[in-house]
Amino acid sequence: MKIYHVESIEDGTTNADPKLEYIYTQILEAIGEDPARAGLLRTPQRAAKAFQFLMQGYHENVAEILNDAIFDEEYDEMVIVKDIECYSLCEHHLLPFFGKCHVGYIPRKKIIGLSKIPRVVDMFARRLQVQERLTRQIAEALQEVLNPAGVAVVMEAQHLCMMVRGVQKQHSQTMTNVMLGEFRDKSSTRAEFMRSIQMSLGHKTV
Repeated sequence: MKIYHVESIEDGTTNADPKLEYIYTQILEAIGEDPARAGLLRTPQRAAKAFQFLMQGYHENVAEILNDAIFDEEYDEMVIVKDIECYSLCEHHLLPFFGKCHVGYIPRKKIIGLSKIPRVVDMFARRLQVQERLTRQIAEALQEVLNPAGVAVVMEAQHLCMMVRGVQKQHSQTMTNVMLGEFRDKSSTRAEFMRSIQMSLGHKTV
């Protein structure tokens, strides 16, 4: 079994969408601010560029991300990439949720370039999301492109919609998981995966 730790991927820059700039200017006015104030002059442009970056997953697809990074290999033991930093926006309040994603799969004579797994996570995360759907999309995409014996995805995240508004519970975490193939059908396989990521989880697993 191989286990890898992964850090977040660096971001990029792009030109601000004029329509988004205008919308952010209207938002500033709607809350009682003056968009012409010195500190806010470039805020609509910066906010537009930030939002475009956070939503760039809508313009990406799995085939382009993999880019011939699937290789034939006689390896059939569990591969785990854990501690993948994940940042997304809740579709209900447009507030961030963030945390870590842990991905495991059991190859069936095909492996994927390790850097591609975090990129698949980012592609789905950089859309308006709910954590439950995000977890499933990652698992199903890897199952489809690799056809492995099984895929496991565990995500733990904190949601600002719970932390700074509503119930205002700053220390709550939400955990979701999707198990496919042998991870779902074999309790021993599932347990091996959970033991392997246990030290990375926010709490101990049983």
